[in-house]
Amino acid sequence: MQTNILRFLKLTLDSVRDLAPIIVVIGFFQLVVLQQPIPNLGELVVGVILVLLGLTLFIQGLEMGLFPVGESMANAFAHKGSLFWLLAFAFALGFGTTAAEPALIAVAAEAATVAAAAGVVADDQAAQDTYAFYLRFTVAISVGIALVVGVFRILKGWPVHYLIIGGYVCVVIMTFFAPADIIGIAYDSGGVTTSTITVPLVTALGVGLAQTIRGRNPMIDGFGLIAFASLTPMIFVMAFGMIWNLVG
Repeated sequence: MQTNILRFLKLTLDSVRDLAPIIVVIGFFQLVVLQQPIPNLGELVVGVILVLLGLTLFIQGLEMGLFPVGESMANAFAHKGSLFWLLAFAFALGFGTTAAEPALIAVAAEAATVAAAAGVVADDQAAQDTYAFYLRFTVAISVGIALVVGVFRILKGWPVHYLIIGGYVCVVIMTFFAPADIIGIAYDSGGVTTSTITVPLVTALGVGLAQTIRGRNPMIDGFGLIAFASLTPMIFVMAFGMIWNLVG
């Protein structure tokens, strides 16, 4: 019990250290550069305390739950020796975590609203919901495929940089052909997929798998799945924009 309390206090101090630069920057520009008092100081202090507590609990949860679960499942599937089920698990993990990603839900909803205002989709709630759903579905599918490719890379020991370079060459080429109104959304989709839910589980999967397979180095082979999860949504969302324009 005492050990858990000390651990929680250490994580809290770490969170204070992580948030301190943000607080200093905001305070400096508000008080020194703008020379204005901080508005709603009481609410701001309460909000910072809640963020601090939430960040501490989130990190504690990662260490207690998500990281061990991801690594243990990767080990279990690797020992099972079934390539099909391992790849199926990787795809399901990528699809499920991305579909539930709060940042992606927010971006998809905002993209649908802007698309309706620009005349890309009909200006009604049903059309916007459909657009947002297909956008989220496309990104989730892309991350699932990205994890399948990433896991297969770990199994085969392929260098990660060749696949990343090839993928970004594809992104650049597609940028010239994709509709202008989808390019920015596609690029942002690559960022929002690697957020709160996806990153811990995907990282644990890669590291756990590399630790289990003989001849693989967790430092070299265990990381890189997040890069695939950021890359493939850009390709798939630009393809989604092209298909939507053709069908619409």
